[in-house]
Amino acid sequence: MPDRHTAPHRPPPPTGLRRLAARLPIALYRVGLGPLLGRRFLLLHHTGRVSGLDRTAVLEVVSYDADAPSWTVASGFGPRADWYRNLRAQPKTLVRFGNRPYAVTAHFLPAETGADLMADYARRHPRIARRLCAFMGLPVDGGEASFRNAGRAIPFVRLEAAAGQAGLRDRR
Repeated sequence: MPDRHTAPHRPPPPTGLRRLAARLPIALYRVGLGPLLGRRFLLLHHTGRVSGLDRTAVLEVVSYDADAPSWTVASGFGPRADWYRNLRAQPKTLVRFGNRPYAVTAHFLPAETGADLMADYARRHPRIARRLCAFMGLPVDGGEASFRNAGRAIPFVRLEAAAGQAGLRDRR
């Protein structure tokens, strides 16, 4: 069973043209076109833990609860991803979902919750789940047990909106 901190070797963050392509969704949010990415992505604002500078990252939403509202995201580059480490240092931050900003607090989820989330994600998006696990160096055979094991090795974060912020369901 993989451990979050001794997970298989993670791929290095993208560089060059791959980095530019990976950061393209940030530009979409900056010009107000975030809704084109649908409900599968959000823009996370975070503060650099060393520099103190404002940073942004577009993250895939693994699950969304419109009633709370809250979003669950995963760190595909593991616990060493800058946005993840920055949230560890400062868990209160902002996200933009569609064109709407939310003040949120990050809650770091236990490994068993990650196992449940990954198994559910794999049921909803089997091909993408297989590709993501392969990219992260996590072996899966397509069965639920292997996705659950992979989920235990992936750091998941729930971003919960501050009390009183209405979910998007009232704007449909």
